[in-house]
Amino acid sequence: MAYPDAVTDRIHRLVSSPAGRTHLVEQGSGPLVLLVHGFPESWYSWRHQLPALAAAGYRAAAIDVRGYGRSSRPDAVTSYRMLDLVADNVAVVEALGERSAVIVGHDWGATIAAMSALLRPDVFRAVGLLSVPYTPPGGPRPSEVFAGMGGEEEFYVSYFQEPGRAEAEIEPDVRGWLAGFYAALSADTMPAPGAPDPHFVTRGGTLRERFPAGPLPAWLAEDELDVYAGEFERTGLTGALNRYRNMDRDWKDLAAHHGAPLKQPALFAGGALDASTTWLADAIEAYPTTLPGLTSCHVLDGCGHFIQQERPEETNHLLTDWLTTLRV
Repeated sequence: MAYPDAVTDRIHRLVSSPAGRTHLVEQGSGPLVLLVHGFPESWYSWRHQLPALAAAGYRAAAIDVRGYGRSSRPDAVTSYRMLDLVADNVAVVEALGERSAVIVGHDWGATIAAMSALLRPDVFRAVGLLSVPYTPPGGPRPSEVFAGMGGEEEFYVSYFQEPGRAEAEIEPDVRGWLAGFYAALSADTMPAPGAPDPHFVTRGGTLRERFPAGPLPAWLAEDELDVYAGEFERTGLTGALNRYRNMDRDWKDLAAHHGAPLKQPALFAGGALDASTTWLADAIEAYPTTLPGLTSCHVLDGCGHFIQQERPEETNHLLTDWLTTLRV
C-alpha cells in the first residue's frame, strides 16, 4: 500500500513485516538507504535527510520502528527484542524490491542498525551510526550494569523497565513530556554543567522533574513538536518503551556474537555535548578493533543528542560524502 505525502513528493508505504506491518516514508531513486529512528521519535526525525539523500541520487526510506507511529504494535513485551527488529528491517528491504541497502540509525536506531549489519551482512552492506557508538554484544548483564549506576538515584533505563511506570508519568501530558525530553538532550536547552542530570530519577520521583523549563530547542518548531506529540497521543508510549525492556533478552539472544566486530564500511557521527558520545568515549577509541570498516568519524562541537535535527545540513553533508565512497 502506498500513498503520497500531502506536502512533498515523499511517498508513504505500509509493507508486510514480522511486526505485522511497517510504515515507511521514501523519497528519491537509486541505491537504497534505510533510515532507523530512535526514542522517542518516528520516521519524521529524518525529514531533513530524505530530500537531501534523494537529491544526491539515493532512494531514502525512513521507517517507523515497530511500536511507533503507523507500524504495528504487538502486545507482548517480548515482541520488541533486537532479533525481531532486525527481521523487520530485512523484510522492509525485500518489500521494496531490493536485495541490499545501506542502513543508518540514530539513538536506539543506531544500535538496531549496527545489529542489523552484524547479523545480516548479506543484506546491509554498510552502516551509519548517529549519536550512539557501536559496542559489540557481550559484557555484564545490562540490568545489573544499569542498577549499579546513579548511587541513590535511578538510571533512566532502569526506570523504564517496569511496564506502566514510565507510561504513567508521560501519557497524561505527552506533548509537554516530549518537549522537556527533547530540550534536556539538546545543546541549546540542556541543563547547565553541574545541574541535576536528567538521565537519572530521584527515588520515587520522575524524569520530568529534571527537564528544563523554558523554550523549545532551536531545531524544534511548535508544529514539528505537534507531529511527534500527535503520534504518541494516538499510540501511547508502551511500544517505544518495550525496546528498553528487552535488553537482557538481547544479551542472551546475541551471546554467540559477544565481542564481534562490525566489518562493513561504517560512519559514526555524534555530538560533543551528548552523553551518549561522552559516556561511551572508550567505545569510540576501540573502533580500530570493533569497527574496522570505519571510514568516516566525526564528533560535532556544540551539538547535543539529536544530531540530524540539530545539525541537519552538516549531517546531510557527512552522509552524502560518505555514501559516495561506497560501491553501489
